[in-house]
Amino acid sequence: MEKLFNYGWNPFFEEQFEEFKNNGLQVGRVIKENKTNYLVATENEIIVAEITGKLMFANDQSELPKTGDWVVMNIFEDEHKGIIHDVLERKTVLSRKAVDKKAQEQIIAANIDYAFVVQSLNENYNINRLSRYLVMIYQCGAEPIVILSKADLCDDVESKIDEVKNNFPEVKIIITNINDPKSIEVLSHNIEKGKTYIFIGSSGVGKSSLINELIGEEKQKTIEIRESDSRGRHATTSRELFLLQDGGIVIDTPGMRGIKLWFSDDGFSNTFDDFEELSQNCKYADCTHIHETDCAVLEALENGTLQQKKYDNYIKLHKEQKYLETLVDHNAYLAEKRKWKEIKKSYDKHFKNKKRH
Repeated sequence: MEKLFNYGWNPFFEEQFEEFKNNGLQVGRVIKENKTNYLVATENEIIVAEITGKLMFANDQSELPKTGDWVVMNIFEDEHKGIIHDVLERKTVLSRKAVDKKAQEQIIAANIDYAFVVQSLNENYNINRLSRYLVMIYQCGAEPIVILSKADLCDDVESKIDEVKNNFPEVKIIITNINDPKSIEVLSHNIEKGKTYIFIGSSGVGKSSLINELIGEEKQKTIEIRESDSRGRHATTSRELFLLQDGGIVIDTPGMRGIKLWFSDDGFSNTFDDFEELSQNCKYADCTHIHETDCAVLEALENGTLQQKKYDNYIKLHKEQKYLETLVDHNAYLAEKRKWKEIKKSYDKHFKNKKRH
């Protein structure tokens, strides 16, 4: 299974696959999710696979295969096709609150080891947006690495590096310039064989361009050259996994316009670890850090050891999480209400028919 090891196969997944081996089933990794099927890398080739009815009618959309998943299949080698029967347990899941839906998880990719957060230094750089990505990545269980791209288009690179370091001192930072081969080489040296790296960020920050350089060919085509800066714009429309020549695995993703967090308690504690330390000295265990007396966080804000910008962002994200909890609880209430309404209708119908007879 040498090729599968290159795609990230390891004992965590091998142990799960034991129960399927005797049934003539094989395993593969989803490299792309299409509307009606999946591209799956197997030991011998890349095939097109569809899901069984069992998966098709799953109650939760998160149960369906996602890019990065390891799936169990029947493979029809003569047709280069397969049928997916099951999804192996995920080691990590990168997800967010679904766009335009009240309270539903959207899985971006599965089984991620590292996440490159790409922000371009010309117009896209935003420290608050970066913190959202970090919360999401830490919650996933992956390790974040910040890429500050398009350094050649920025006059104050060092100040932005300092801001990231001051806010998130534990996070590794890589500066890239697509016209500087040395910066791409630095990026390449941070990619380990058999590990999976996802590139996430807004549209136009250069994710696809960086992946093209790592692959060594233009897998993600430039579709337009802007007159304003003579830079190409890539149109990544789906999440896709690529195997690098040196053995690393990278996933390209479409640009994210909105980053609504899913439940992220662990992500918060890792991203805002200074808040966690300060809150231990608050008078109240359930301190909101907004109005309470003897609040260590507010005291740090007053004496200048905590930045106002970081505090405001923390409060905003925390309120967003609380609102999400309200939505989910409300949805659960409505679902339960609908269930008992249907039971009552069925009950009334049953006894109504019984009276007739």
